[in-house]
Amino acid sequence: MTEQDKLPPVPLADSIDRLIRRIGLSVAWVYVLLVMVIILQVVLRKGFSSGLIALEELQWHLYALGVMFGLSYAQTTNSHIRVDLFYSHFRAKTKRIVEVVGILTLVLPFIAIVFFHSLDFLADSWRINEHSSAPSGLPWRWLIKGVIPISFALLALAMISRLIRDLTLLVRGDD
Repeated sequence: MTEQDKLPPVPLADSIDRLIRRIGLSVAWVYVLLVMVIILQVVLRKGFSSGLIALEELQWHLYALGVMFGLSYAQTTNSHIRVDLFYSHFRAKTKRIVEVVGILTLVLPFIAIVFFHSLDFLADSWRINEHSSAPSGLPWRWLIKGVIPISFALLALAMISRLIRDLTLLVRGDD
């Protein structure tokens, strides 16, 4: 049973979390594809002495997809890494207050900065039709850069869900 399953129900936050978990589990299949691409690249390189640059770049793109979409999934399942010296000893109410303050003052502003700057990053890449500098590399580099604002929007949604949950539980007084 995960910590998420132990929390009292908050319908709106639960719905948002289910959506993000579904997206995260769907995108996680890119890791299966990534393993297959790596195996193919190794067989080509070691068995036939001819690896492909496009496969090498595809590995990085697939890995980036998994990591970027994994951010919001990890947040909703509370499976991210915490450096915790004091937090585990706090009462439930104190933990919720720390979460609310941290989300409002640190996390959401950071996400907003990354999201808005990534839009310009993506727009510039799309405008020049950015592609790999390698002659046989992948085209449309702007496509993978498009993952940044999408994944950070999902992360913002996950953080808003957590904010809704903590505020609701603070008001209700649930532990």
